[in-house]
This record gives sequence, C-alpha cells and structure tokens, in this order.
Amino acid sequence: MRVILALIAWVFAFPAWADGEKAGDFDYYVLSLSWSSSWCAETGDARDDPQCDAGRGLTFILHGLWPQYDEGGWPSYCRTDVADATRAETAAMADLMQSQGLAWHEWKAHGRCSGLSARAYFAAARKAWQGLTIPPVFGRVTTPLQVPPSVLEEAFYEANPALPKGSITLSCGDGRIEEVRLCLTRDLSPRPCAPDVAACRMKTVTLPPLR
Repeated sequence: MRVILALIAWVFAFPAWADGEKAGDFDYYVLSLSWSSSWCAETGDARDDPQCDAGRGLTFILHGLWPQYDEGGWPSYCRTDVADATRAETAAMADLMQSQGLAWHEWKAHGRCSGLSARAYFAAARKAWQGLTIPPVFGRVTTPLQVPPSVLEEAFYEANPALPKGSITLSCGDGRIEEVRLCLTRDLSPRPCAPDVAACRMKTVTLPPLR
C-alpha cells in the first residue's frame, strides 16, 4: 500500500506536460497555410467537414504558427505554466482556421512552445497571416492545375516583393500541393527557412480547384 501511495504522489508531483520541451526555447517560426481543397480531398471529405461544402470558395487557410529550431526539428507539447487557451480564444480563430478544434490542437502542440499566452500567440498568428498577401490568382482556380511547384512559389514572391528568397517552401502529397510555408523571425519578419523545412520535390503537382 505504501508503494502505491508513493507512486501516486510521484505522478502528481509533475505536470502532465513534463515530457515536452521548455516553452519559449526556439529560433524562428513557420507560418503554415493549407490549400483547403487538398485538405478536403485527403481528410475533410471523409469527415463531411463543412469546410469542404460546395460554394465555400476557400483558398488557403491558416494551419498554424510553429516554433522551429535553426539546427533542425521543432519543439512540441512544451512545458509551460501559462493558462491554456479558452473556448472563446479558439473560437475566435475559426475565421482563419475554419475550425475551433484545429485552433485548440495548434495551441496544445505549438502555441504552448511559443512562451506566449494563448491570446498573444493567436494574435501573433493572425498578424503573420495578415502580413502575407495571397496571390489573387489562387481565387480563380476553377479547374485542376498541373504546375511545377516553383511556379506557385514565384506567385507568392511576386505578390510579396519584400520576401527574401528561400523564405517560402511548399509541401505536397499524393501528387497535390498541400501547404505553403513561410519562415519568420521571432518578431515575425520574413527570413530564409532552415534546410529541414519540408519542400515539395516533385516536378509537377496538382492544385485542386476551389470547392
């Protein structure tokens, strides 16, 4: 009995996040934007997610703002004594993320690692989003496009002349463009990505049309 009580006391002596990295210990951010139609084809349609309903016309949505290391990798589910995001704070991100659930997941997995409060973290994600111009051409994709990933990257550089080369990368899967990722300093200024940030290596990819 004494052994059991000792084990219980040991477990409750540590917070649930004790295995994560230390909050605030990272080098830069990755702003990740998902192409909505690709996410729907891969995941959303099977869930009958409202994001995928016909007529929504969604282009890129905010996936998340991720703390990253210069030497590779990223922290996740970090140790922090900052209060978790409230329902109101996650619900307020649904206009960009299309889901309160995604906002909650991103806070748990990445937001805690920022060292910021939930309110400040979501404000930073919104500010980063607002600082990037989505090329208008993406709002006119009505049929599947077969293009080299470099063409899509160049569209972002043309729409955002202040972005340094190497600050934008694309991720792809199943022959489709999945995400655009923008690398930012801790104060949200554009910067080149570290080599390990995922990049699409395919010669040609499909950009599914808007729903």
